[in-house]
Amino acid sequence: MLERELFSVLEGTADAAYAIDEQGLVRSWNRAAEELFGHAPADVLDKPCAELFQGRDALGTQICSEHCNVIECAKHHRETPNYDLEVLTRSGNKVWVNISILVFHDERAHHNLVVHLARNITERKKQEQLTRKLISIAKDVSSLAEDGNSLAPVSPLTEQEQKVLRLLAAGKGPARVAQELKITPRTLRNHIHHVNQKLHTRNRLEAVMQATKRKLI
Repeated sequence: MLERELFSVLEGTADAAYAIDEQGLVRSWNRAAEELFGHAPADVLDKPCAELFQGRDALGTQICSEHCNVIECAKHHRETPNYDLEVLTRSGNKVWVNISILVFHDERAHHNLVVHLARNITERKKQEQLTRKLISIAKDVSSLAEDGNSLAPVSPLTEQEQKVLRLLAAGKGPARVAQELKITPRTLRNHIHHVNQKLHTRNRLEAVMQATKRKLI
């Protein structure tokens, strides 16, 4: 009964939502999951989650496997932070999703269900990859340029401003940067504004490229 209530709630969520049991088998699959991944519930229920997604992380390491770390964390009541995963859809295309984990513990049945809430972040990943390429080009150009001391002086950057630029240079979007630095989006915007003023740049990409050329990050 409790499981049915849980599955009913998941069906109404906007995020793609699915639950797996402690054996890694899919126990529920909502409409949003069908739209995102292309699989109908009848195709995935009681099937291994790992075989379905073949998920990999940003380094290309296969994360989805028979021995699932997420399930292990759930068994031992360890918190699982949000994570990004590249997965296969039914059509064979790859999409990037950000996944949040909720653990549902059925006291009467003495087992756990691990709920996955997935959001499509493919476009964000493409932008991050493009940013990394541009930064790489900027570094190559910088290495061919004259010594950085020949550039006109600029106001020094604070330690926090340098951290912001390093994270942006790594291809991370503003939301991820704010999260990692534990600051609000508004505070992050203020940092970027001050950096642009100091470096005489117009946006965060120009700021990163200018700071790279000047060897400030």
